[in-house]
Amino acid sequence: MAKRGYHHGNLRQALIDAALTLIGEQGPQGFTLSDAAKLAGVTPAAVYRHFAGRDDLVAEIARQGFEIFADLMDRAYNGGKPSALSAFEATARAYLAFARKFPGHYMAMFESGISLNTSPDLARASDRARQVFTRAAEALSQHIPATKRPPASMFSAHIWAMSHGVVELYTRGAPGARAPFPPEELLETGIGIYLRGLGLVPPDS
Repeated sequence: MAKRGYHHGNLRQALIDAALTLIGEQGPQGFTLSDAAKLAGVTPAAVYRHFAGRDDLVAEIARQGFEIFADLMDRAYNGGKPSALSAFEATARAYLAFARKFPGHYMAMFESGISLNTSPDLARASDRARQVFTRAAEALSQHIPATKRPPASMFSAHIWAMSHGVVELYTRGAPGARAPFPPEELLETGIGIYLRGLGLVPPDS
């Protein structure tokens, strides 16, 4: 089937789909271009028409992942509605949803060792995802005078790190996956404590 796809110009995506399957089974470092070619039903030589090497293939998967990631977070943000706080929390929860729904992309993005500067397209895609979080953070802090509010890029990065930690510890079959609370609840509680500590939301919110 993959060979028929190649004749119709779909080999590039067929290789990406094959690599995603292999990443899910073996991790982002556990397969070769030959493995991806075999699963896609083409010769290894055919791969080089589209990708310079395995890292190039993984980088393209990461780029696609960041685009999907940014779209999911942007939809969750929903233009800051119904409130800046709820929109910010929804954006963070979208991080967990993405990791669950797109584990192969997630691993290519964060566990492959691929530099975000591997290509300009990958760098732009990752920056777009980061900007969604930063925009949500900026909206959340607008009620504080500019000279007193914490940098949005700083506390959005902290929430990004917290979301990543919850994914690594409590989802995707991680050792902490049997925690007595759902990952979303753990994340939301952590966000609330952190934002109150910064004075970004009232203590009784």
